[in-house]
Amino acid sequence: MSGNAGDSGGGTGSEGMGTAVKAGAAVGGLGCLLSPVAMAVAISSVFVIGGFGVLFAPLIALILFFTGGGGGGDGAGEAPDPDRISEIIRGDGSGEFDPKSVPEGMADPIAEAGALCPDIGPVVIAAQIDQESGFQSDRTGPGGEQGVSQLPPDVFTRLGKDDDDNGETSALDAADSILAQGRFMCELADQMRPLVSAEPLSDLVSLTLAAYDAGPDAVREAGRVPRTNASQQYVLAIRAKFAIYQGAVPASPPAQDTEGQ
Repeated sequence: MSGNAGDSGGGTGSEGMGTAVKAGAAVGGLGCLLSPVAMAVAISSVFVIGGFGVLFAPLIALILFFTGGGGGGDGAGEAPDPDRISEIIRGDGSGEFDPKSVPEGMADPIAEAGALCPDIGPVVIAAQIDQESGFQSDRTGPGGEQGVSQLPPDVFTRLGKDDDDNGETSALDAADSILAQGRFMCELADQMRPLVSAEPLSDLVSLTLAAYDAGPDAVREAGRVPRTNASQQYVLAIRAKFAIYQGAVPASPPAQDTEGQ
């Protein structure tokens, strides 16, 4: 689980965001000149002032066009549609999940986890896994978090089950980790519902993602996604990946899940 981000300094709302996404998409031909490292540096500096408005939106487009996701797909096909990308990024992640966008063997548990409650769909689950671990089942975090979903150990102990029926409940089993993630996200969504408002980053999905990352108490205290760089960056980076897992943007070559290797 990662961290939190500074509040918006420029324009906010979906209208400005949509315009800027289109502008960012127009420069897709420069992708080969931008490395993921350079992108990370740029994103880190702009998130502080970008918020959910025009300054952040071009970075979303750059992420989508130049770095791709952590799942499957062959990267070929028609050019992504900026209008559709903009709509997906501003949405609630409830669009149709593309099973080819994730590593082999993870599509079913992601779809199952995304069906546990109506508020958190599989697109959100997949984008969150990408952000948390890059689909690496053997990932271990600084606080003892394990597996693709990087749940805190106490949360996995409470919500983890033997969902792959292999006789063992383990955060290092992708299905066990992903289904526990889904249960936790549904639990957090119920807790965050009273905080939903029309303010930027105060929709239920954004609040729930922030609670997963920073903890529900931090979100309740702020009354919204905490006004810190880490929290807002976490939420916005996951939103930027929704289009990948809805099949609107080609994903990068499949991540190699190291479970059992």
